[in-house]
Amino acid sequence: MLYLGIDIGGTKCAIVVGDEKCNIIERATFKTGRDTEPQIIIDKIIELSKELKTKHGQDNFISIGISCGGPLDSRLGIIMSPPNLPLWDNIEIVNILEKRLGLKTYIQNDANACALAEWKFGSGKGTSNMVFLTFGTGLGAGLILNGKLYEGTNGMAGEVGHIRLTDNGPIGFNKEGSFEGYCSGGGIKNLSQIVIKEKWNNNQSVSFCKDENDFEKLTAKYVFQQAKDGDSIAKEIVDICAINLGKGLSIIIDMLNPECIVIGSIYTRDEPLLRDKAIEIIKQEAISQSAQVCSIKPASLDEKIGDYACLSVAINNM
Repeated sequence: MLYLGIDIGGTKCAIVVGDEKCNIIERATFKTGRDTEPQIIIDKIIELSKELKTKHGQDNFISIGISCGGPLDSRLGIIMSPPNLPLWDNIEIVNILEKRLGLKTYIQNDANACALAEWKFGSGKGTSNMVFLTFGTGLGAGLILNGKLYEGTNGMAGEVGHIRLTDNGPIGFNKEGSFEGYCSGGGIKNLSQIVIKEKWNNNQSVSFCKDENDFEKLTAKYVFQQAKDGDSIAKEIVDICAINLGKGLSIIIDMLNPECIVIGSIYTRDEPLLRDKAIEIIKQEAISQSAQVCSIKPASLDEKIGDYACLSVAINNM
């Protein structure tokens, strides 16, 4: 029993062959781009998928799983102009692939797909109620509730980045002071600029950012490295991020009472800088009975998560 997984991204696309235990048998990739016509990418996906099906036996394949950034409609199988693929306007990708490849096809946004992967094969394995947070370029969540992926009425469940944590603050998900504004790559960049401008207004110098010409380099990775190196202002920025991470996690804990919250990307890389402050806030903010039964874990699938995610979409629907 084999599955095809397709991970569609703004810079590359991967097609993987795997079994029901998510053992990766073969993988093919090619570059994509925001301005690449969807039909060019789709034709390449079909070409490589056919090659892989032929190589590994047409009759051995059960289904196809697709992971792609949202917005998308998982029930109708339509990709709807995600930020990293703006030309993909109402592309009926599931219908296209089913007709061209002859296999039942399923699609999930990348947060849901990664949630399935971490639940089945990663840090959330063995749980019935788990939340996965992307904490990467943006902040989204995949929800596993009572042993099933929960998508909501029209597939929009899990958009926790839109929760407003403060009246004013960095913008994320088009909302000032949002969870994503404090806990995402883009949000941390915005937060850093706010804090640094305040320091300048108070006649304080910032060693790692001399003027606005340096704003472009204020990535989360760069700022967190400055904090690791002992810079007090960078540490202040990281602490603000961690405090608001704790606030956001507390809301999730109180609302969903999960056994486990698995956090990817930036948190996985920089857990030592974020965990203690976030846990301190959870102890203050969340209902104690719920907080006590919820563990906060970094994602464990690392760079393999994209392959596991798309395959998990296929496997989960069988």
